[in-house]
Formats: sequence, C-alpha cells, structure tokens
Amino acid sequence: MSAAELDRAVTLLVRQVGHWEQPRWSAAAQGGNVSRADLVHKLVQEIANLAADAERQPRREVPRLPSDLALPDQLRVVTADLLAANAPEPVLAGAAAAVARTRSAL
Repeated sequence: MSAAELDRAVTLLVRQVGHWEQPRWSAAAQGGNVSRADLVHKLVQEIANLAADAERQPRREVPRLPSDLALPDQLRVVTADLLAANAPEPVLAGAAAAVARTRSAL
C-alpha cells in the first residue's frame, strides 16, 4: 500500500507544480524562508537519500539543474529509484508523508 501512496503523493505534487514557470518556483514557500524550488529540491534529495540507503549505496548529492522547471522530473526519477529499491513500507510511507508536507507548504 505504501508504494501506491507514494506514487499518488508524487503524482499530485507533480500535477500541482508541473506547469509552473520560473517566477512561481522562485517565490517563497509558506513560512517565507526558502523558495519553492529550494523546498522541492530538498525533497528530491531526501528521497534520493532514502533510495541510496535502501540500495545500500553511498548517498550522492542530487545536482541542482540550471532550470527549476526540471524539478518535477527529478522528483519522478528519484521516486522511481526508491520504488525499484524495494524499500520497506515504513520508508515508503515516510517518503509519502514528506511529499505531502512539501506539497502543502507550496
């Protein structure tokens, strides 16, 4: 069930932000101390770290690409990596919760 929850949470987030242009990415997220792009990149890194841990591989920094418009694609890729790593359900549930928190902060 957690894999489906994670997939649904990511789909909802991507639908929410997938059409954004740069000014919306640059705007402050709720709380006002980081941009929306920074917040989503932090989520991408968090999920990439979970995937690396599940694969028993070293964590690697996810590059910040020149265009924030690539963030939804980066999120999809690292989520697919996590799902392919057969992470335990509590890890997937935690990732889904992180996606939901990020989505509500945007």
